Order: sequence, then structure tokens, then C-alpha cells
Amino acid sequence: MSLPFAGHHKGGPPVFRFAPSPNGPLHRGHALSALLNAELARRHGGRFLLRIEDIDAERSRKEHIAAIEDGLTWLGLDWDRPVRQQSQHMEDYARALDALKRKGVLYPCFCTRGAITAKVADAAARGTLWPRDPDGAPLYDGVCRSVPMPEQEARIAAGEAHQWRLDTQKALGLTGPLAWHRFDPHTGQAERVAADPLRWGDPVIARKGLPTSYHLSVVVDDVLQGISHVVRGIDLEPATDIHVVLQSLLGLPQPFYWHHPLVLDAEGRKLAKSKGSRSLQDERAAGVTPQLLRAEALSVLD
Repeated sequence: MSLPFAGHHKGGPPVFRFAPSPNGPLHRGHALSALLNAELARRHGGRFLLRIEDIDAERSRKEHIAAIEDGLTWLGLDWDRPVRQQSQHMEDYARALDALKRKGVLYPCFCTRGAITAKVADAAARGTLWPRDPDGAPLYDGVCRSVPMPEQEARIAAGEAHQWRLDTQKALGLTGPLAWHRFDPHTGQAERVAADPLRWGDPVIARKGLPTSYHLSVVVDDVLQGISHVVRGIDLEPATDIHVVLQSLLGLPQPFYWHHPLVLDAEGRKLAKSKGSRSLQDERAAGVTPQLLRAEALSVLD
């Protein structure tokens, strides 16, 4: 069984990546994702890369990077070097951000998180249900979309903090209907999946003080690293809608995607650093073996 290829990836070895954020310890869910990517690379004569997604300077820690590498080594994994750290490549993201600005699909947003939260609370007090994005966060109401250009420029020149949001409706006017391709690791077949970016409203493409966000960095990194197949948790599947818009606007090739099942806790919730889920180090101390975790990953594939 072979994997589907398209675009600039055709004819070359497949390239997979595991891309954790160093803002906390790895857990069993991370182990599953890393093992799946490494195993698919092994089965298909491809490459397995480690990428450190550390654009969040406030939460990223060097000790977490060391712990990530230690955990992956304990799992029996190896990866191609050098390891890409997003914090060292801001110029790549800045160029992509400038390209999007030139297309006229971004606008500066001066709203604070507190102001948005207050609007949502006020709506709730009046009995109005505020729309939510696929992650459950309140959709931005687009108020800054109508700020006149001279006012935008004046506020930016005055040093007012702002983010850059994608005007999704305008972007889709340039790209037209979009889709991505889901590959099946069991059969090697791929199916076309229609994208629905509007359910995200106008997402943040560059955060305050940065030339990027998770969405822009991932899209840029994947093409610069030649990623052919993105294998990540099913919780990230909706984000693919945003990524294909950015790929289309920037003229970038699109990888194939597979969003694997999640590891859940005893209450049926996905594991998360923010919820204090048991770390991979805790699993090791409790006697869990790499062989057991590898067997669990293979059971997802076989």
C-alpha cells in the first residue's frame, strides 16, 4: 500500500512531522501522535521531523524542549536534524504576513480580549446566544473590519496594540470554494473534504507583538520543511479550514491530512497540559513501557 501524493511532493519520499509546543510536559496523547508519524514515515521510506512550536515566548520553556526530546528518545524515536524552532524563524512568517497584507485580506484589530468578553457577557445578560467557533470560543464580531484606513494607520503609528485578522469573506472572494484531502493510512486512498472557513469568523493571523500566529506559522513551516502528510489529532481537524485558505492565498502546495483519534482520560475528555493530565514522565514512573505505547499506536494503524 502506498500513500497519495500531489503537487511538489510527487515522486519524493513522504515527510511527516511531530510539532509540540514547549509549554508543558508531553502526555500520552502526544506520544500517540509522535509514534504514528514516525511509524508512517518508517513504513513508507519517508522522513520524520521534530518541530518545536514556540512562538508563545511567555509560556515556552527551554526545559520543556529538553523534556520533549528526552521523552521521544525514551519512546525509541529518532528524527532528522536540525530541529526547527519557530521562534528562530520570525522573518519567514513576516514575509508571509506582508504577502497577505498586500492582497488586502487582513485588517488590524484593536479589540482587547476583555472588551470581547464583556460583549459576550452583555449579550448573555440580554438572553442572546453568542455564536461560537469550532473550538468553542466566541466568534469575533468584526467591528474593526469597518475602521477606515486612515484611522487604522494613525492608531498603528501611535503604537496602539493590535492583532491582524483575516477578512474571511474577502479572502474567499479571491480563492473561491476550497477543499482539503484526507488520506486513509489503512488503504492509501484519499478523499476530498469541502472546507468551511466561515465557521471560524475572522481568525487571528498575527498576534499582538508578533508577525504570526499558530495558523500562519504552521502553514509556512509545512511548506518550508516539505511536509507531505500532516498527521495530528482529530481536535485539530477544523483548523484545516483556515490553513487551506492561507495556502491558497499564498500559492502554497497543500499536504494530505489525517486526523487521528485522541487519547481520552477516565472522564472521556481529551488529555491536555492545561488540565494537568498525567505527563509522559509520570507514565514512565508508573511503569508504563515504550513497548506498550507503541503497541497502542500500531493498533490505530492496523
